[in-house]
Amino acid sequence: MFFQAIIAGLVLSMGAHPSAQGQMPPSQAELSAYVGLHKAAAAGNLDEIRTLLLATPDPNLRDRAGRTPLHVAAFQSRYDAVRALVTSGGDINALENDRYDVITIAAVKDDVRMVKLAIELGGNPGAITSRYDGTALIAAAHLGHEAVVQALIEAGAPLDHVNNLGWTALIEAVVLGDGGKRHVATAKALVAAGANKAIADRNGLTPLQHAHRRRYQAMVAVLE
Repeated sequence: MFFQAIIAGLVLSMGAHPSAQGQMPPSQAELSAYVGLHKAAAAGNLDEIRTLLLATPDPNLRDRAGRTPLHVAAFQSRYDAVRALVTSGGDINALENDRYDVITIAAVKDDVRMVKLAIELGGNPGAITSRYDGTALIAAAHLGHEAVVQALIEAGAPLDHVNNLGWTALIEAVVLGDGGKRHVATAKALVAAGANKAIADRNGLTPLQHAHRRRYQAMVAVLE
């Protein structure tokens, strides 16, 4: 509890996004060093992907960070590559070493097209991901990615999941948001979908109380 409180305090003080901090996209050095399927996925080279899968029919090979070619394709927004890899047996719900799946990677990137594609291909919008035991919905809500939030809501993502910081998507939209239009739209979508406004954090503070403390008047109007 004490350790988690320290994490929460640091996140608040820095204004940082836990999911974004935890994600490790391939560096330029890693992209340059990739061979085989990872290289083809990063480039979105469909012909090469198909050729390689004929020779080595394992679409779930992992790099040192535990990323499969699907993770790499998601980080690089290679939509056709994602479809080709899943069609060939790639696991759309696989987690890399920091416990991110394709949907959460896309949610943090604000890549609504990839989110919808991953769901279409069998991705689980309610998967527990990241070191924070969160969800893609929490990650997107907290960044104010309202279009991604709406797509996840429509796909049946759990509205009231509580991560190991003690926060729901609605709480994070307030606590880690800036009170601006995108976070307000995010909160409005969550409330309209039926998110529980009464769930409080570990200090007993509700989303509305947090909004009052921050003087986020537009957010207060949504939550009241």
